[in-house]
Amino acid sequence: MREQTTAGPSPEAFGGSSFGAKARRAFFAMRPKFFTASILPVIVGTALGANALGYVDWLPAIIAIVATVLVHAAANVLNDVGDDITGADPANTARIYPYTGGSRFIQAGILTRAQMSRLGLSLLAVAFALGLWLAAIAGPMVIWLGLAGIAIGVLYSLPRIYLSGKGLGELAVFIAFGPLPVCGAAWLQDGVWDLGRLLISLPVGLWTAAILLINEVPDLESDAAAGKRTLVVRFGVGGAKATYLAMHAIGCAGTIAAVAVGALPAWFAAAAVALLALGVKAGLGIASVTEKREQLQKSIETTLAIQAIGSLALIATIVLAG
Repeated sequence: MREQTTAGPSPEAFGGSSFGAKARRAFFAMRPKFFTASILPVIVGTALGANALGYVDWLPAIIAIVATVLVHAAANVLNDVGDDITGADPANTARIYPYTGGSRFIQAGILTRAQMSRLGLSLLAVAFALGLWLAAIAGPMVIWLGLAGIAIGVLYSLPRIYLSGKGLGELAVFIAFGPLPVCGAAWLQDGVWDLGRLLISLPVGLWTAAILLINEVPDLESDAAAGKRTLVVRFGVGGAKATYLAMHAIGCAGTIAAVAVGALPAWFAAAAVALLALGVKAGLGIASVTEKREQLQKSIETTLAIQAIGSLALIATIVLAG
């Protein structure tokens, strides 16, 4: 148990002064294992737009994916900075690494807080530059979409505003990983906004928000001690379980509504129910990390799988329907 509690990145494994060593430190500080949470929603949206258009407009699709991942990476890095400033991460001894408690790069002495801040801001700068390129291709609407994504990524962790510490983290993640990338990527392909795409984006965003919610459960005590008022801190483990189950229920309802308006084929309703069943199983496994650590970790891993499986199922369905 002690080994799990203190797990984290090894400074020895990330040592070195060469360019390759520095690049490796920067890459893993971004928490790349979670990049599917930003890549898959963009692909869902691209598939929707390409299906209507009749072909994939590859250049804006690729730029959108790269820019979205860069904003996601920047948000991860800046969140580590914010949680180090507040003391939430340094005091977190109940974490389930690598899922909760941040990258631990600052706490392990691999990168300083200043280095992480520079990395995060650099990633945002590159993402903004790509957004300008995309705007030159698709029009000024892209700038507003990009600024919305960057604003959410920065305000999520920025001291004083600190959305993640005010119980608004799940809402921010839902928007940033649901409606914004799905509807935005679809619009980049065919220039259309419609209700069906918005409905499809609901489960996509909620699956990712559920990852954040369940990942906050092991961090409950350290977050509370640092004054980070997440939904789990506000509602407790029982409230988190109820909120988690509600997220999956609403996501399923959104999928079935998308079927009802013809945005998805009727048979996908069965897939939605199956994903809901997985969500219920994971939700019922939410418990105190000190009492049922392994059970909670399995629920976290199932939640990550739901986001990936659900998004891939949507992509395959949209492509096949076309």
